Amino acid sequence: MICASACERKTMDSQNGKGKRLSLSLPLLRTSRDHHRAGTLTLGNLISSLGEASFGWAIVLFSLLTFLPLPPGSSILTAIPLLVTTVQMMLGYPFVRLPGPMARMKLDQEKFRRTILRLRPITRRLERVLKPRHSVLFAPRNERLVGLLLFVISFALFLPVPFSGWFPAISMLIVGVGFVEQDGLVAAAGLVMGVLSVLLTVVLLVSISIGFEAMIH
Repeated sequence: MICASACERKTMDSQNGKGKRLSLSLPLLRTSRDHHRAGTLTLGNLISSLGEASFGWAIVLFSLLTFLPLPPGSSILTAIPLLVTTVQMMLGYPFVRLPGPMARMKLDQEKFRRTILRLRPITRRLERVLKPRHSVLFAPRNERLVGLLLFVISFALFLPVPFSGWFPAISMLIVGVGFVEQDGLVAAAGLVMGVLSVLLTVVLLVSISIGFEAMIH
């Protein structure tokens, strides 16, 4: 199911008695730290610990991988987990099932932590508006269509097109956060951004193709 088991991540502030939302970064930082200390920091273990292999946390985590400080063109590799996840959603899988080699892939704790902290300006803004609403987007009847849209966005991320990778990655991150918190409005906004990023990728591909043809003729 699209719904993440961690969608009710709230705590009570003992000093003022008011509900206080936990930072979106905390589960990622704490879980990765614990696995790092235990020597078990792999993609599979991290996903299982975050939300019982829910699609929401998987999309958030795999989107973050694309922001790791890696050599240019690495999105071809970092986008593969997103492609696998979105295909499974499109096919109606109840939860994420990572292939063995992918599940055993080890993460660099320090790079992962720095990436999460670097994206805090985005996640902070999301935290201010997130709340459960418009849950119709997460209905089982919409799961395959949403999965298809996310697969197309992930494929745009997979393509090594200069200057386009950040846009689909950010849109996937926003969609994933919307799933985790069951906020259909935020998830829908991420989908719209993702569609726009696909259009941008197409425009860049056409421009590159035209430029290449002009050079060889």
